[in-house]
Amino acid sequence: MAPGFDQLSDHDFQDEEDNIDFSDLKERYDVRMEEGLDTFVVIDGLPIVNNEQKPKLVKFLLKRLNTVGRIKDGEDSVFMPMGDQGQSEGFAFVEFQTPEQAVAATKQLHGTALDKKHTLAVNKLTDIEKFGREGRIDEEYSPPQVAPFTEQDHLRSWLFDPAARDQFVMFRGDNVGVFWHNKKDNPESVVDRPHWTQLFVSWSPQGTYLASVHQQGVQIWGGPKFNRIRQFPHPFVSLIEFSPGEKYITTWSNQPIVVEEGKGPLTIDEEGKHIVIWDVETGQPLRSFVAHDLAPTNAADGSVVPPKAKVQWPAFKWSADEKYVARMKPGESISIYETPRMNLLDKTSIKIEGIVDFEWAPATVQREGVKISEQLLCFWTPEIGSNPAKVALMSVPTKEIVRTRNLFNVTDAKLHWQSEAKFICVKVDRHSKSKKSLATNLEIFRIKEKGVPVEVVDSLKDTVINFSWEPKGDRFVLITAGEAVAGSNVLPKTAVSFFAPEKLKGPGTGAFKHVRTYDKKNSNGIYWSPRGRFVVVATVSVQQHSDIDFYDLDYEGDKPESEAAFAANLMLMNTEDHYGMTDIEWDPTGRYVTTVASVWTHQMENGYRMWTFFGQPLSENPTEKFKQLLWRPRPATLLSKEEQRAIRRNLREYSKEFEELDKELEEGANAAVVEARRRLYSEWYSWISEEKERLKEEREELGLPDPETELQLSRTRSADLEGEKVVEEVIEEVIEETEEIVS
Repeated sequence: MAPGFDQLSDHDFQDEEDNIDFSDLKERYDVRMEEGLDTFVVIDGLPIVNNEQKPKLVKFLLKRLNTVGRIKDGEDSVFMPMGDQGQSEGFAFVEFQTPEQAVAATKQLHGTALDKKHTLAVNKLTDIEKFGREGRIDEEYSPPQVAPFTEQDHLRSWLFDPAARDQFVMFRGDNVGVFWHNKKDNPESVVDRPHWTQLFVSWSPQGTYLASVHQQGVQIWGGPKFNRIRQFPHPFVSLIEFSPGEKYITTWSNQPIVVEEGKGPLTIDEEGKHIVIWDVETGQPLRSFVAHDLAPTNAADGSVVPPKAKVQWPAFKWSADEKYVARMKPGESISIYETPRMNLLDKTSIKIEGIVDFEWAPATVQREGVKISEQLLCFWTPEIGSNPAKVALMSVPTKEIVRTRNLFNVTDAKLHWQSEAKFICVKVDRHSKSKKSLATNLEIFRIKEKGVPVEVVDSLKDTVINFSWEPKGDRFVLITAGEAVAGSNVLPKTAVSFFAPEKLKGPGTGAFKHVRTYDKKNSNGIYWSPRGRFVVVATVSVQQHSDIDFYDLDYEGDKPESEAAFAANLMLMNTEDHYGMTDIEWDPTGRYVTTVASVWTHQMENGYRMWTFFGQPLSENPTEKFKQLLWRPRPATLLSKEEQRAIRRNLREYSKEFEELDKELEEGANAAVVEARRRLYSEWYSWISEEKERLKEEREELGLPDPETELQLSRTRSADLEGEKVVEEVIEEVIEETEEIVS
């Protein structure tokens, strides 16, 4: 029988209490030190001050801290310990209102300058507790060991090639190879590796790195032997984009990131994100983002609709100086971030109702009447209600709108910057009032002229399907297409039109005028030489047609009188064809063009062909499972404009040196052919001599006379019979003779 309540002793009460499970209450009410201190940060690197200077330093520090969040109790939440000598220790503890603000402080303020002599080091207090617990820090200081110096590969070593050759990368089958381009001989392999990439390869904008894309992330390679430089672990990455100066790289994956703590540079901050911006030099992520296009939406019945695998790429666009990177939320806003801290400019996005697209100027702009250089950003919005469509130019970082242009009856618009940011052309597709037909006009903003005037080119009857500025020039090419015949599978014919400015006596650029049009074409792609002047207009990725037209806009021959006022002399140099062509690539010097038929588009006659800039075929290279060919870009020249002019003036002298080098190479090739022939002749006569000796020995063993002696006797007998004398004559003929002068 169980004892009654009054019969239980104190000892029994103690046993009962020990057996009670308090784990659920403990889990609910237990104080977690790390969570309780997650609003605190530790700021190191502060100046050493005394008690009188301390309030000024705290007030100055608060101004910086308030740019990323709100301090909980003002100055009282900044605890700055003072030493025995009445001076600060160089660090302080700060409490923010929320943990998110504390995280923002560590990301945006860590490593930034407080003044010319002091750099802030900002860390979460919970991190210090986590990594500074007993047993993790030695009681006695031991100086760090300095690793021995190891010389790194020169990342631009290919520029020192004595023959000034260029490189290109080819991806075919499972192999990726980098090759030297030789003028007449086959490409010379630099490195060729199987399974170097899983998806594709890409050069960085200045050719310093070669990027390979894998299921685990992105790797970049460089140096003479293409050793691995850095890894960016972004699982299932499928798109990448370098910044213009190669300092940063953006990666995108359709699948949200799942972080394993302690493995790699990704942290819990990247959990669930799709886009990561990395620092190329350190290999560390600067900031991560969720893709707007992949955000789940709510259906009419309230259920959650999963995101579609779709992304606008590049998701982030860079300013020319890499100080800013921006992304657009379609129809709503533009967010501009400052590098390298990746903080939102002025802590707010720019609300732009209906925004469709934006583009940064590709060069730092110096407008007339504006003393400072600036980064310009152009965007456009469609017609909303009674408001017209609008194109606007914004100056960054001031966010000042420096020019707007209202447009009406707009169906679509495309923004095209000239490479030096002298102009931006807005290609505007307009519909008629009945909305049954489309026409295109060009709105060209003259950026460097006072007030940014706009020139309109509206003499276009058909829709423009492609537009392209001349690199470092002020001419452009466009392709127009008529309306397709209803019910017909035949694509409408296209026309290629060339425009150039009028010649002016003084400085400046004249009005843009139509030079010439070539109609009844099938062209859809425009490919300018990176040096300008020459352009290839072609038909790519069309099964029925594969035309390639090579044009020169500064032809040195006679110029038609009707085009005398234009800054161009147009000539169609050659027309060729490459069946199944899918891509066209110019080499960085503008001397060679490659056309590619990629297996990614079709499986017929894959491979590549090499052409000169004027359309002369150099080689045809059919290759199974051919995927990519990319020329290695060259960085901008280090020569001043004066030095470049001097080279142009003395170009004939430099040309002589290269012509002599080409002649030596040709003569060397001819000498090699002659030497090979002599070697074959020598081997042949040696074999003949050996066979004669063997035959002579066999006949001696059989007791037969020597074949030559028998032949001579036979000839003598024949001559005696005919009464004639046999005369044997040896004739020596010189086939080829070369003379080599050895210094």
